Amino acid sequence: MKKILVIGPSWVGDGVMAQPLYRRLLERNPGAEVHVFAPVWTMPLLARMPEVARAHLNPFGHGQLQLGERWRVARELATEKFDQAIILPGSIKSALIPFMAGIPKRTGFTGEMRYGLVNDMRALDEKALPKMIERFCALAEAPAVAPELPIAHPRLAFNSETGQASAMRLGLDLSRPVVVMCPGAEYGPAKRWPARHFAALSRAFADAGWHVWLFGSAKDSEIGHAICEQAGGAATNLCGATGLEEAIDLMGFASLAVCNDSGLMHIAAALGIPLVALYGSSSPGFTPPLSDKAAIVTLSLDCSPCFERVCPLKHTNCLEKMQAERVWQAAQQLLERHPPVPDAS
Repeated sequence: MKKILVIGPSWVGDGVMAQPLYRRLLERNPGAEVHVFAPVWTMPLLARMPEVARAHLNPFGHGQLQLGERWRVARELATEKFDQAIILPGSIKSALIPFMAGIPKRTGFTGEMRYGLVNDMRALDEKALPKMIERFCALAEAPAVAPELPIAHPRLAFNSETGQASAMRLGLDLSRPVVVMCPGAEYGPAKRWPARHFAALSRAFADAGWHVWLFGSAKDSEIGHAICEQAGGAATNLCGATGLEEAIDLMGFASLAVCNDSGLMHIAAALGIPLVALYGSSSPGFTPPLSDKAAIVTLSLDCSPCFERVCPLKHTNCLEKMQAERVWQAAQQLLERHPPVPDAS
């Protein structure tokens, strides 16, 4: 039986977009086991992916070399006797573990001059593979073979029983339609729609009879509080109140999601929730919401996408000028095609 170790991405959204790679590896290698080496915050995702036989904890933070600790972790992985490693990140550090573990075939893109560490080196043609999901899946193929398109979208399941238990714990009402809003973006402020716009949109949905739930990490609790304050109580701030696993199960009750280009946006897409995705400094051409129920709102200014964490022009007009009314209209058009399903209970 072939065993493959994937060095997984560090970002939640990228972790969602890697699922089709795991699926393709199993298609090309019937009976194989796919293991993933990934940071702790992506573990709830991997637990919901049937393609992943086992997840191994990547304990190293960004920028940490820790050669001695990497050697120890690599020697533990060596006992699994992997036949191949697929290295998704482009850094030298990400290629060290498979090399130290003695995995005979180590596949990845050129990256940071990783010659020797990566011995099945692939040149990346960015024009031929414009989307991240295509680049991931290309590493499952033979050299110079492009992945077959279209690539099936990622799919995550939610557990309604645990979701209901979480809703009860948090005092959430499931009797009305729910719109989930995700105001954070770990990458930086140039990807975050302003709080006042989220607040205006929250008021509009509350006036229309919807519950508005805000999701994000503890780092987003401040912006969540600002939205609730400016919305006059029209939204419930759940940022930092749940872990990722609990958030996934609660998001499963939503009839609509409005998200920045973030990990939670990709989770909403994988859950099959009708989704309005907001793009400022990033590009929907590179990391689009992988869903047939998504609407993209972007102003397509001359200065965007710049892919910067903070607006280099110090105005972030790509998001500041994206008014709530525009997002509301996109949401209504989406809901006409995918109306809320009444609660059967």
